[in-house]
Amino acid sequence: MKPIVLGNITYGMYAIGVKGQQGPSACIVNTVMQVTKTSPSAPPLVALSMNTENYSCQCIEESGVFTISVLSEQTPATVIGALGFTSGRHGGKLDNIRHKVLMEGVPVIKENTCCWFLCQVKAKLATGGQELFVAEIIAGSDETAGVESAGKHEKLKPMTYQYYVEQLGGVSPQKAPTYLPNQLSGQRITGERFVCSVCGYEYKDPNFGFEELPADWSCPICKMPKKAFVRKK
Repeated sequence: MKPIVLGNITYGMYAIGVKGQQGPSACIVNTVMQVTKTSPSAPPLVALSMNTENYSCQCIEESGVFTISVLSEQTPATVIGALGFTSGRHGGKLDNIRHKVLMEGVPVIKENTCCWFLCQVKAKLATGGQELFVAEIIAGSDETAGVESAGKHEKLKPMTYQYYVEQLGGVSPQKAPTYLPNQLSGQRITGERFVCSVCGYEYKDPNFGFEELPADWSCPICKMPKKAFVRKK
């Protein structure tokens, strides 16, 4: 079976908030799912998969708590770039991101997110370089966020991984389960191309060459300057 077939499994886009020695931090994942239903006698459980080498994974291992902020289609791509393609090991990852820190020390992202959940780890399983956390939701948003549109209060639409790839031109970092080497948006990359050396975004406007872009142009995903792009074949 070709790995690209797994792209038919649907995913959401989430910011995982953690606390560590460098203070609150966060990362982007698309591997969150609800595993039990809500009931009067027991809170719902969710599952989160994360690469064991990630700083956020190590923080969850140590603290046993994390937050899930559900990104919306109106969450800026710059937020995904800042949280998804840089490490929190040296701190400062949230400096330019609107957020709040809960009394448990974990952050909640406020950049047009739909809602948030505070989770406490109940079980974990190591498999294939990934750590699978099963956690109990112990607090969260009372309702989903919305925006005013044409005189109506409309709920924000959760961002899917498909939307991230097809509408924002996004890709998965190498440590993500959905990462496919040398592939973008389900298509084999051929010929000369210009790729961001930080986040892997490929510039592919057929009507405007990369060299023609102004000097102050930056990557739409991680906001790195034009000089961060490399020519590849």
